Amino acid sequence: MLNRRTLLAASAATTLAACGRSGPPPDLLRVATSGLPDSLDPARGEFAAAALVYKQIHAGLTEYAPDGSVGPGLAESWSVDESGLVWTFRLREGLTWSDGHPLTAEDVAWSARRIVDPAQSFAVLGDFYAVTNARAIHAGEMAPVQLGVTARDDRTVEFRLDTPLGLLPTLMREFYPFPRHVIERVGLDWVRPEYIVTAGAYTVTAESQMSLELEKNPTYYAANTVSIPAIRIDGVREDATRMRLFRAGDYDLADRPPANQIAYWRERLGEQFRSFDAPILRYLKVNHARAPLDDARVRRLLSRAIDRDFLAREFYAGTASPTDLVIPGSLLTDSEMAPQAGGVARPLQIRTTTGEGERLAVAIADDWGRLGVETTLLVSYPTDLYQAVDAGDFDIAIASFNRGLKSDPFFMLDPFAPGGFAANFNWQDETFAELVAAARRQNAATARRQLYLAAMERIHDQMAVIPLLHERAHWLVGDRVAGTRAEVQPVLWRDLELIDA
Repeated sequence: MLNRRTLLAASAATTLAACGRSGPPPDLLRVATSGLPDSLDPARGEFAAAALVYKQIHAGLTEYAPDGSVGPGLAESWSVDESGLVWTFRLREGLTWSDGHPLTAEDVAWSARRIVDPAQSFAVLGDFYAVTNARAIHAGEMAPVQLGVTARDDRTVEFRLDTPLGLLPTLMREFYPFPRHVIERVGLDWVRPEYIVTAGAYTVTAESQMSLELEKNPTYYAANTVSIPAIRIDGVREDATRMRLFRAGDYDLADRPPANQIAYWRERLGEQFRSFDAPILRYLKVNHARAPLDDARVRRLLSRAIDRDFLAREFYAGTASPTDLVIPGSLLTDSEMAPQAGGVARPLQIRTTTGEGERLAVAIADDWGRLGVETTLLVSYPTDLYQAVDAGDFDIAIASFNRGLKSDPFFMLDPFAPGGFAANFNWQDETFAELVAAARRQNAATARRQLYLAAMERIHDQMAVIPLLHERAHWLVGDRVAGTRAEVQPVLWRDLELIDA
């Protein structure tokens, strides 16, 4: 990825290239992101940057419709039986991989077995545990062949569940079948450019530590709707560097402008600066295994002392909404403050990373100081912070997550449920776990909503985490890019177009 050491070399190369051309390549979308995937294999990638690229090169059983809802993907239709335990997906006719090899229901079933195989996959299974025998297979207690997924014929695949899962079609947007015929030949090397075979709108033609190059996949089932022939993605770690390179005309899309300069650049860039409602939560992760943070009354005291309006105004130029709730736009009646149990007799350590997190930590420490609560700050690299939290070596950590295009606000609660990717703060609450599990099982949308609201009330009542802000997603969009929607982030590049600026 680009950093201070490589920036001069990259800038020099850009300058030399600019001298030899009159403008950007007319058929190339140039994208700058804050990071590149740790793996192009959805069974092994763990970073958010990987999820963004997966949307371009892989295809799910279902897909994100242009408005963010659930639409057909590789499967043209799906249904569930009366028990809610058997889902049947019907594939489109004539599906092929990017090398022309047929894509069948057996590929889908084999891919499901690979996802749960601990020898093949690092994937966090979450709701996939609902599939019959998935949990036992993932624990190494059963063979992958015993998974409850079966190809009934070349176009029909059946998922058998242990418990109903009304959200299964929604979750299938991130279930990407794998090319069995390639993986069985070259193993984990299947994601290298010389081997990779995909079913999405694009496939990978080149890869380096700094960039990915994609080309349109002519065998994609909706290839006739894909306008942009080629994409180059550069990993530019520093927000300010991405901004400078975008301003210089080197990129058509760039994510995450500097958080402390949002108002400045929004005014100067005009229509090129886009903000989108997004399921992004900034919060404090509290270690429930350490006193006095194991007391809900202390957690509520700390929460109430935080001036969230100041955080939103000073650090986000009003583009983030202050909140003490996990779900955006929801309302609860707060209970009266209970007496503080035992006080905060020792300094509290706040773990964070440099930049935005560090600024928030300083402001929060100042708020708590007015209560007489002493704090110390420990600033580290993201990987060090993640490892410390996973090991339980923290009091409080500045945390955030972005649920991407998952527009259903209740997806904000799932990360805190048992087995969720954010459930690493030593909180066990059977009531919350049961409510979320019941909501996932529920097929009826209204009943599911009521269960999720009850789960949110539980997490709020316990102040299990301390929500701070619902952030918006910001993208820099160049004048060459058309096809964006005002309400949906420009992350499905198959839907975009390039025009003459």
